[in-house]
Amino acid sequence: MQNILIIYPHWPPSNLAGVHRARLIANHLSEFDWHPVVLTVHPDFYEEKQDWDMLKTVSNSIEVHYVNACKVSKLRIIGDIGLRAFFQLKRKALQLLKEKRFDFIWIPIPSFYMAVLGRLLFNKTKIPYGIDYIDPWVRDISNRKNLRSILSLSIAKLLEPYAVKKASLISGVSVAYYKPVLERNFNNRPIQHIGMPYGFDPNDHFIKLENIKYPWDDFPGCIPYIYAGAFLPKSGLFIDLLFKSLFQLKEENKLNEKIKLFFLGTGNYSHKSISEYAQEHSVNEYVVEIRDRFPFLNVLNFLSASKGVLLIGSTEKHYTASKTFQSILSKRPVFSIMHAESTAVEIFKECKADSYMVEYEEREENEKLQCRIKESFENYILEQKEYLPDFEKLDKYSAKKSTEILIENINKCLNYK
Repeated sequence: MQNILIIYPHWPPSNLAGVHRARLIANHLSEFDWHPVVLTVHPDFYEEKQDWDMLKTVSNSIEVHYVNACKVSKLRIIGDIGLRAFFQLKRKALQLLKEKRFDFIWIPIPSFYMAVLGRLLFNKTKIPYGIDYIDPWVRDISNRKNLRSILSLSIAKLLEPYAVKKASLISGVSVAYYKPVLERNFNNRPIQHIGMPYGFDPNDHFIKLENIKYPWDDFPGCIPYIYAGAFLPKSGLFIDLLFKSLFQLKEENKLNEKIKLFFLGTGNYSHKSISEYAQEHSVNEYVVEIRDRFPFLNVLNFLSASKGVLLIGSTEKHYTASKTFQSILSKRPVFSIMHAESTAVEIFKECKADSYMVEYEEREENEKLQCRIKESFENYILEQKEYLPDFEKLDKYSAKKSTEILIENINKCLNYK
């Protein structure tokens, strides 16, 4: 059995979205004769609220090692946990690489500074490494040109070429996330690369929590529809047109007054809020926004107990919502608005979960898009279309399949059969 070292500074009980990338891959590695060793930071140094139920989703086959980190100062000059624990992770990684034979090092990012650690470890040990892009490192910051963002982008442009130069594998949750990396850094040199989705572990959806409080418990008798996840700036157009449609349906007396759209865990963002959009369109009586994050398993339980699920994507075509699979696997009808070129659209169509999906075309006028959103949402709340997903079609998007694809490409890097 080969050994793989996964370096990711967050691990359950962390409730951050990126944790699932490392967790889902690690859970299935032993099925492909690879022993997963995870190097992470001790939970005492996490800033976010911890979710101990998350430990129920971790395979017993995973070996986990923890390091300490520098604590966050009162001014929070350095918040990134990968940076706060950089030298501790480096020291422990070198120790592990010395004590046991490792065949490969795999580093999901962000934290982006972990990619630099991969290069440094390679320089010391010559053990091949791969960088996995959960998010783009060098990115468009046109919507947030504050000093911190500008500085972060400058550092990214400086460090990314160094970090990826010696990598044996570039992977990502979407090819679009890392394609510019290849174009910037590997024009004259072929490199193994692969895109594979987050996927899902069906076992997560069988974990039922007892005595949890549902967001709609405070609204007895309501009909709950759930959107769960961060609200991104480039999702604003879709929310605006959806709420405009909601108001029109209200004026046409086509809305059941008991309907509530719950937007959960939308985050501490600075752009125009969902609540403000609702107020602007006079539909605030139908909309409840709770910005605080909810534990992962709580969210899965919320979705499966709701009347329906909302999946609001982004006007960016490369955006692939990690919520795609949990939305479909909730086994509740899904209303979605996605860029037509998003890989999520293909997934919805393939498993026949697209009955209430609206595809966004960049050149389409907003008025026409809004009409289509209204028509689809009206059909959705009135259940006027058949919604019978083929869940077996999702198998090729599972975390197990993503792990298989990753291992196939690692084996190619190592010239294994």
